[in-house]
Amino acid sequence: MLERVKSAQIITRVIAAMIDEIHADARTRMSKSIDALVHELGKIRTGRAHTSLLDHVVVSYYGSDVPINQVATVAVGDAQTLTITPWEKKVIPDVEKAIMNSDMGLNPVTTGDIIRVPLPPLTEERRRDLTKVCRQEAENTRVAVRNIRRDANAHIKGLLKEKEISEDEDRKGEKDVQTLTDEFVAKVDDILAKKEADLMEV
Repeated sequence: MLERVKSAQIITRVIAAMIDEIHADARTRMSKSIDALVHELGKIRTGRAHTSLLDHVVVSYYGSDVPINQVATVAVGDAQTLTITPWEKKVIPDVEKAIMNSDMGLNPVTTGDIIRVPLPPLTEERRRDLTKVCRQEAENTRVAVRNIRRDANAHIKGLLKEKEISEDEDRKGEKDVQTLTDEFVAKVDDILAKKEADLMEV
């Protein structure tokens, strides 16, 4: 009898571990989707200067393309200006070129060792266009999160099909996956709301 109890406890622990692993994998993948969204929205500039605006700009440096923050210090000069101080004077032309080619409509101005990047004010129409882009990025992330939910549920269903878990465990596993999905969709909504508020702020 004792052996059977121990055996049942081991099986319960193994099942719990399998389902926990599926949940942990889903959480990791959903977190990466959120990180990707934050990165994409960081490229969309608001009315205020922010160093993350140039995070995706890459500079040709000794034959390699490297992020701008690996060859220069990027800082906020004022609400409408970024200042860039390259670590080596000879990379100034490369940094200027990279900023101009970044499809952000920015025109850097160099004085001595410092590159100033004035940010043109956003028109109402441009703000609305950028808001649409943000909403599309957010929707793409929601879809990604739901796809991860589908994969996790498929794994759990696979365990049920192989009779490794019971129907109750299947239902609980899927319910927990849905809770996780709701948590990450709420994060997407929150990130989007903050970005939209920034964009519409004059």
